[in-house]
Amino acid sequence: MKLSDLFEQTHKLPNIPKVVQELITTFNDENVDIEKIADKIAMDPVLTAKVLRLANSAHYKVSKTVSSTQDASVLLGFSTLRTLVLASGITGAVPVPDGFDRKLFWRNNFAVAATAKWMAKYAKINAETAFTAGMLHSIGELLILLLLPSESKKIDSAVSAGGRLHQVEKSILGFDYADVGAELASRWKFPDEIVEGIKHHTDPMEAPEFNRLAGLIYLSVYVHDCHVEGMGEDRILERFPTNVAKAVGMDLDAALEALKQTEGIESGMDSLLDD
Repeated sequence: MKLSDLFEQTHKLPNIPKVVQELITTFNDENVDIEKIADKIAMDPVLTAKVLRLANSAHYKVSKTVSSTQDASVLLGFSTLRTLVLASGITGAVPVPDGFDRKLFWRNNFAVAATAKWMAKYAKINAETAFTAGMLHSIGELLILLLLPSESKKIDSAVSAGGRLHQVEKSILGFDYADVGAELASRWKFPDEIVEGIKHHTDPMEAPEFNRLAGLIYLSVYVHDCHVEGMGEDRILERFPTNVAKAVGMDLDAALEALKQTEGIESGMDSLLDD
């Protein structure tokens, strides 16, 4: 099977709101008209309601009530507003198969995203870019489940028997969820840095050209998985992929010294998952 065959099922692919598509293009636009974008967001009442609920949550600690998208842009900054809109629009647009735990899936992605944002400061990588890539890192899993249900059952069986997900997918499909997620991100017009970060995050050291964002997501997934498994800090440090961290250019000593802060880290996005 070819990756392009999967994307020929265009009627089953998720459609994100137009304003979300426009926001994606602002990653590469230094002259973006922030007020104009905020006005466009305000024209989508569902999206606006979600964004304002997030902006007024305790996570963002704003000094006064955020009553409009213009307020959100001023009080939180455009990059954070963009992250809120992307999270709101994408989680609402991507369907899930029957019986799939949507909340758990996005909660895990948000946790990886929050960890990536935390780690970004130690690698001098843009924090909101890191969050966005972390949020989308495994979105390809959903597409494979939606578009290839019978193959997904075979993949689940192999993973249950001890196989690693992306390796099993490569064996059965010829591509993995990271390839699918990167292709979706490319079609949504995300910048190449994020596309490549998603594509190579499962094994960044094997990429034709090392992508720092992919390395950062790899490290964030590692830390999140360790917390999920209940590993203590000593064990996390013992197995920490220092080779990847060094390739990313991370201030390793400072990051590892503060690693305890990543336990139970909050993304501020969980209210998006409420029905």
